[in-house]
Amino acid sequence: MINIPDLQSQGDSRRIGIDKVGVKGIRYPIVVDDRANGVQASIGEFNIYVDLHHSKRGTHMSRFLEMLNRYHQDSIISQLDKLLLELKSVLKADAAYIDIVFPYFMKKRAPVSGIASLMDYQCFFNASYGDEFELWIGTVVPVTALCPCSKEISDAGAHNQRSLVTIKCRYRDFVWLEELIGIAEAASSCPVYPLLKRRDEKYVTEAAYARPRFVEDIVREVTQKLGSDPRVLEFYVEADSFESIHNHNAYAMVYRPTQG
Repeated sequence: MINIPDLQSQGDSRRIGIDKVGVKGIRYPIVVDDRANGVQASIGEFNIYVDLHHSKRGTHMSRFLEMLNRYHQDSIISQLDKLLLELKSVLKADAAYIDIVFPYFMKKRAPVSGIASLMDYQCFFNASYGDEFELWIGTVVPVTALCPCSKEISDAGAHNQRSLVTIKCRYRDFVWLEELIGIAEAASSCPVYPLLKRRDEKYVTEAAYARPRFVEDIVREVTQKLGSDPRVLEFYVEADSFESIHNHNAYAMVYRPTQG
């Protein structure tokens, strides 16, 4: 039998612990909960880490892939606590972490013609297991934001922009990704649609003009909604507008800490 050296298991005398060590950029098929259809298959990009004690030279990178291979076929969000707990045990770590970013598709109907097509949203899970398990879920939602100031001072028209609303939350009772997407779109001047006919374009243009929103308005409206939801423990909301008449973005963020 060939004796193959295991350098990762060597000791280290520099007495410097490492907060996160692991693998990044792994693309893997996953299954996530879908409110309309039960489950949805997607492709996740994974970053998986553990902490490393100062006495150890390295961790065993192959273990991360072995663990992911065992858990990815089930509904991933309901398995993250078990995955991270097992990862801690196998690698003898005090904490384990996983970040998953994936496209999530929803059928969306144009507002007037009613034509249905698929809209993709970037969604993500951030989970950790130190002394206890902690899970954040979130989504990045493209919307339209029309500038209230531009509308107020202009004789005709107003400038608008594509905006990204990011919501990230922890919960005590399950919150659907679709709910977070709906909250972001409702706080904007108008949702973004994947497919519009001319009569739909007329509708969304006029709808945005009738509902001007600063980035400050967007994050405050999302905060009101999430802050009144007893399921939500804590959350972040960001609005990032890609200005159409300036060479910069407009940005706002609100964080609300854990509810008692």
